[in-house]
Amino acid sequence: MIRHTVMFTLIHQPGSDEEKAFLEEALTLATIPTVKKFERLRQCSQKCDHHFGFSMEFDNEADYQTYNEHAAHTNFVSGHWIPEVKAFQEIDYVAYQPLD
Repeated sequence: MIRHTVMFTLIHQPGSDEEKAFLEEALTLATIPTVKKFERLRQCSQKCDHHFGFSMEFDNEADYQTYNEHAAHTNFVSGHWIPEVKAFQEIDYVAYQPLD
C-alpha cells in the first residue's frame, strides 16, 4: 500500500469562493478508479505553514502510476494545481519494514 499525501497553501484568500471552488474541484481526483480513501484535510497545527492537505491510498505502484497518468489528475494539475497553489510539500509513504 502507498499513502500519497500533499500539504499545500493556495493563492486564494481563506474562505473565498475561489478557495472553496478549488477544494470542490479536487473531488474529481476521488473518481479515479485506483484512488482509495481520498481525503481533503484542513491543517490545524501552528507548527506548519500550509493550510490544507490531500491524502489517498493506492494498492501498489502500478495503481499509483495509473493515477499520475489519468486525465482527471493531469487536468486538475494543469488547470488548478499549477495556477492556484502557492506552495506545497508532497510525501508518499509505504508501511515500515526494517532494511536489514
